[in-house]
Amino acid sequence: MSRIRVAVAGASGRMGREVVKMVLGDPELELVAAVSRTSDPTVDAGRFVGMDPCGIHMSNDLEMALVEGKPDVLVDFTAPHSAVLHTALALRHKVRPVMGTTGFTPEDIENLDKQCRELGIGGIIAPNFSIGAILMMKFAAQAAKYMPHLEIIEYHGDQKLDAPSGTAVKTAELISQTRQELRQGNPNEEETIEGSRGGLYNGFRIHSVRLPGVFAQQEVIFGAFGQTLKIRHDSYDRAGYMPGVNVAVKKVMDITGMVYGFEHFID
Repeated sequence: MSRIRVAVAGASGRMGREVVKMVLGDPELELVAAVSRTSDPTVDAGRFVGMDPCGIHMSNDLEMALVEGKPDVLVDFTAPHSAVLHTALALRHKVRPVMGTTGFTPEDIENLDKQCRELGIGGIIAPNFSIGAILMMKFAAQAAKYMPHLEIIEYHGDQKLDAPSGTAVKTAELISQTRQELRQGNPNEEETIEGSRGGLYNGFRIHSVRLPGVFAQQEVIFGAFGQTLKIRHDSYDRAGYMPGVNVAVKKVMDITGMVYGFEHFID
């Protein structure tokens, strides 16, 4: 059985480096391109991530990497403003995108799904590849059936560009599939400082904390008469996302269409 050929976009970033390590460490996968806009093309990708040389040099041209490397899958951890462009570029070359980058609108996802189906290939857009985070989302959606009063608080480092996080938005979407819209709190509530109650989504609030020294955490707090329930997930290392990315790279070879959310790959 031939190995799955993988290209990595954003390979010099902190998540991208972990993806390169994961691919190089899996005998079922083959690294064929490692792309970063700021990369030095003389540097071996394996050596760049602290492993033995692998014979694949860093590249700063994604399209050329797709043409020359002929990957089956593109794993992308870049930036929101690049996400849609990179996905379209992958599909143009009939490469299956595994996107860990946020920035897609529902219209983007619908259009990309149509393109994938026309090409007969699969793709996945996932705000979070952590299996623990996906379980947190599923548990929260289940709890919302019985405790519909809730708020989401997500914590990230102060250099994160988007707020709320893609994980928080996905959690809110899953909760809203099981919980009817319910406007919480006092109807006469008034913010004396704008934004102090967080963002409003389907009747509940999402709060984004941005501080140096924080990696990635999220909790969903449920309240009812005489009790509260907190469902929380904490990430401490980017390597914790890699088992999920590995599953996505392999699963995407067997599906058709663009899947939104890694929870579809978790039974």
